Amino acid sequence: MDKTVESADSAVRDIPPGARLAIGGFGICGIPSDLIEALGRQGATDLEVVSNNCGLDAVGLGILLSAGRIRRMIGSYVGENKELARRYLSGEIEIELTPQGTLAERLRAGGSGIPAFYTLAGVGTQVAEGGLPWRYAVDGSVAVKSPEKEVRAFGDCEYVLEEGIVSDYALVRAAKGDRHGNLVYHRAARNFNPLAAMSGRITIAEVEELVEPGEIDPDNVDTPGIFVRRVVLARPAEKLIERRTVSPGPVKDSL
Repeated sequence: MDKTVESADSAVRDIPPGARLAIGGFGICGIPSDLIEALGRQGATDLEVVSNNCGLDAVGLGILLSAGRIRRMIGSYVGENKELARRYLSGEIEIELTPQGTLAERLRAGGSGIPAFYTLAGVGTQVAEGGLPWRYAVDGSVAVKSPEKEVRAFGDCEYVLEEGIVSDYALVRAAKGDRHGNLVYHRAARNFNPLAAMSGRITIAEVEELVEPGEIDPDNVDTPGIFVRRVVLARPAEKLIERRTVSPGPVKDSL
């Protein structure tokens, strides 16, 4: 039952070229940075990544992107990553843009054994009708377009059919985990991490604090250990801030 491994490098050693990876986190909040860096050292290529976005230019998934390791991405947001935008527009990477809530539910559905579901999001748009550019050609034309999806009426509303996502591996980060793989996330890191963890055939978790089984109150477990195959203790590191926003200081009385 002890699922701990000695290092992030050992944890990702068997991820093969061409694997589909579900990566937890949002922006650079809650991302499994140690596991991503280890995968960069490991060298797997031709990867398909499922994640809300692709980090920053040289942070998180941006490391794999800049090294040309990502072939395809399913996500919601190009974001602050100029390299992702450049590679997408130049035809170097395929991107399946998906509404954020739909992406979350596709991961949850895949982890729950639900092959597909109907949703309101995207009805009447190219999400349902097809034609979204997935990959551009070198000359700027659209080389691959999204397909048309099934739309069905329930009551007075139409819904589009979306497929669940099952990934070969899932990489997540938790604030606390035990040796059985039970995980607890801290605040905003409880974003895509629980959903990514569910979707992986093999889920690998890096944890900021490793405790013994029984030390986590069952009521506080966000991801049960049944979903997790490997656990590694994260290295102490400063947490980066993607966009720092501060409120103005108090206005001084000029009199």
